[in-house]
Amino acid sequence: LLSFPTGTVESPTPVPPFHRVDIALLCSYVREDVRGLQPAFGSSFSKHSATLVLRSISVRDDGNLDDVTEYKVPQEVSGSPSSIVFEASVQSVSIPHAESLLHADCDGEEVNCEISPYSSQQASEEPCHTSWFMATLQLSGRISIALVLRGPHCDRQQEEKEHHATLHPMLRIPMSKEGTLLTTVEFQLSSQSTSLRAHLGSSVTLDCHFALAPTSSLSSVGWRKQHRGSGQSLFWYQVGSAAPAVQPKVHVDVVELLGSGDASLSLQKVSVGDEGTYICSVSTLLHQAQHIIQLQVAEPPRVHLIPAEVSFDSDVTVTLTCIIAGYYPLDVSVRWTQKTPEDDQVEIPLSNTRFSSHRQNQDGTYSITSYLSISSDTAQAPATYSCHVSHMALAEPISVSSHLKAPEQTGREELLGGFIATIIFIVVLFIVFRRRAAEPKSEQLLRDSK
Repeated sequence: LLSFPTGTVESPTPVPPFHRVDIALLCSYVREDVRGLQPAFGSSFSKHSATLVLRSISVRDDGNLDDVTEYKVPQEVSGSPSSIVFEASVQSVSIPHAESLLHADCDGEEVNCEISPYSSQQASEEPCHTSWFMATLQLSGRISIALVLRGPHCDRQQEEKEHHATLHPMLRIPMSKEGTLLTTVEFQLSSQSTSLRAHLGSSVTLDCHFALAPTSSLSSVGWRKQHRGSGQSLFWYQVGSAAPAVQPKVHVDVVELLGSGDASLSLQKVSVGDEGTYICSVSTLLHQAQHIIQLQVAEPPRVHLIPAEVSFDSDVTVTLTCIIAGYYPLDVSVRWTQKTPEDDQVEIPLSNTRFSSHRQNQDGTYSITSYLSISSDTAQAPATYSCHVSHMALAEPISVSSHLKAPEQTGREELLGGFIATIIFIVVLFIVFRRRAAEPKSEQLLRDSK
């Protein structure tokens, strides 16, 4: 027995079609210069302009790709010793964040691209040798991508084919007819964030994904933390081992790692001691790539001001206490202001303040106390005194206030009023007794009897 829905069935949201495009990125080619340098003087690096063309990348077509055309090699590239154009085939390895790379210019984001030999490779006169390169891409300091590029693969047939090939004047590897360097992406490692900020007690995930070409085999995956000159291994997995070596509070899903290339690290119950530089390292049998992620712990302060209300009954000095507690890191800014009803829009900065020393709490956070002294001789009442606290973990400063009430009478006015009341009372008594003394005795007796 089949049952069918009677209402209107909403059609699923259509998935945007994919479109293959070429993405051309302006890069710098950095190589080590070792010619004529003695070991005592180390080595130097030279930088040259280069272009990286990621060929036929699959991106979601949002309807704005009609004007995207295939990359054409400029005529001035062919035969120019200063032109370095890497054409990278991405058929075997998917490139993450391709849409962001494609629309970076339109979105006002900057792409930093640097290409270098994977290892120190000296120029060779041999027409056929396999060259490897590392391309690192950073998108506005957020997304980071590392690509391992393989140059022409050498075998006997390829060697005969490339024996008469034209070599690049600088890199000494075979060029295409258009003067470009044909490469293949064999390995990519990416992270969608290069720095993170976490609060105490929270959980955070450090993103790290990789993909390998079928010709590459995964060897190991590891996470390390570096902080203030000391290092610690947090996670290590060797392919073929029974289980990974992992520290407490740290989790990496090995099933996801092997299945989808997700090597992200989850950190539970973040503490001040978890702050540092985290390094995700992925190795194949031939290569290694790594990503560096900065984790910063930031905890906002708790601010209290006592007393919340002040009134003067005599000539005294009252101290307002602003307690700033539980913040991290150390730097914190505190300022005091005064505001009166006559000019409620203007806050007057105050300087007669003092501070305690910084105190470090058991959980690694800090506390400090600021004091403001108010004298009844100089204070303007009514008024509002505010303590403003700024810290990097706050989106905007915290402000707490204490209100100074206007006294009904000052001490001098109260004394004068009491004196006048006493004099009036004495005068009234004197008049009453005088009147009674002047009355005849019979009238006094008659009035008393009544």
